[in-house]
Parts: sequence; C-alpha cells; structure tokens
Amino acid sequence: MAMVRGEIRLRGYSIRTEKSYLFWIKQFILFHQKRHPNEMGAAEVKVFLTWLAVKRNVAINTQKVALNALVFLYAKVLKVELGDLDFALATKQRYLPSVLTPDEVLRILNHLQGRDRLIIEMLYASGLRITECLCLRVQDIDFSAHSICVRDAKGNKDRQTLLSASLVKPLQSAIDVALNLQKKITNWVSGLPYLINWRVSIAMRFVRPRGCLYFHPPSCVSTQFRVFSVVIIYMTRWCAKHYKEQLCWRA
Repeated sequence: MAMVRGEIRLRGYSIRTEKSYLFWIKQFILFHQKRHPNEMGAAEVKVFLTWLAVKRNVAINTQKVALNALVFLYAKVLKVELGDLDFALATKQRYLPSVLTPDEVLRILNHLQGRDRLIIEMLYASGLRITECLCLRVQDIDFSAHSICVRDAKGNKDRQTLLSASLVKPLQSAIDVALNLQKKITNWVSGLPYLINWRVSIAMRFVRPRGCLYFHPPSCVSTQFRVFSVVIIYMTRWCAKHYKEQLCWRA
C-alpha cells in the first residue's frame, strides 16, 4: 500500500482519488483471501469486477472506479499489463438527480446565515465544488471582472468561473476578516496551508480554531485549522429537510 500511495502522490492525484484507489485495492486483496497482487493477474481482476456487478449490484461508475484502481496498481506500480479483461458490466439503473427550483434554493438559504450561507451561495452561484470553494485564495478572485480562478480543480486543471454581483460585498468583507485574522495568528501558528504570506485563504472566514491537530497528507503538515466539507454537506441537507417538513406541514 505504501508503494501505491507513493506513486499516487508522485503523480499529483487528489487525496480523494488516493483514498478511493486504496480502498478498492484493499477490497480486491480481501476478496482473494489476502493474496498478494503479485500472485494474481487479469483472471483475478476479472472475477472481482464481475462479482461487483453480479453479486454486489454496484453502479457502473462504482465499477469503473474499482477498475481504474486495479489498472493503476498493475500498470503503474507492479508494471504488469492486464490486457483485455472482458468482465461483466454493471447494469444498475441510473436515476435522474432531483433539481431544486430557484425559489426552493432561496427558501433553503433563508435557513442559513453568516459563514454557512456565504459558502452555499458561492457553490450555487459560481458552480464550485465544496473543496474548491474552501481552498479559494484572495488572488483567485477578480472583483473587477466578476470572475473566480479555480486552481487545481478536478483533473489538476485550472478554470475560470463567474462571480455573482450579489456576492461581491460579502466576499470583500470575508477577505477583510481573513486579513485581520492572519495578522493575529502569524505569531503563533505554523505550517498553515493557504495562509503563507500573501496567500491568504478566504476559508479563514469560515474556519475556527480546534483543539486537535489536522494532518494534511499531501503536504505532511499539521495544523490547528480545518474546514470540513462534510459540515457544509450536513448543513445543506438539514436545511433541505427542514424546508421539506415545512411544506408538508403547510399542505
């Protein structure tokens, strides 16, 4: 596993990709009674992927992630070509996502305030992923052009997206708070990602000091600040559930 992790980080893959690949490689090894991957090959990979589709009834995308993880293991780490696997494809039905109307989004936002509302508004208005929003820096925002530069997005690519005019003042306020907070902590904090010199993160407006240290794997740095994306997810789900209960009560 250490060799796989090292190869993944050498190629600059995201931490989520690393966790996903390691998970499926571990599942592959456990499925074959903890045999070493060097002792297995294309036949064992085919059996595992077919089992995922037939017995586990996983979605096609889940099976593809498992396939990518095993291909990476053999091609990049063990230097073994698997060739044509010819396994059974997953056939689990795909469901169309439920899309909120602008009015429903506004009602959900009305249940939020401060930090959480600003984050959700940026996700909705600019089409950002949660981690992209939380890792924004001051230099990534162009208020004059109303644009945001997203660094190291999915696939390690940069892209430009729009900045809503309604978010200009809240973001400027967040930057002012971040700059003031940085001045206060520079004397005692060390190794804080995204907060070195002029690389001030807007995420500082959203973070709070915590008692335990958070370890940032790619940079091997420990810090007392961390923005948990899962908090934003749970907060949004709670607001959506609360809004749904209100609709049922009114009906």
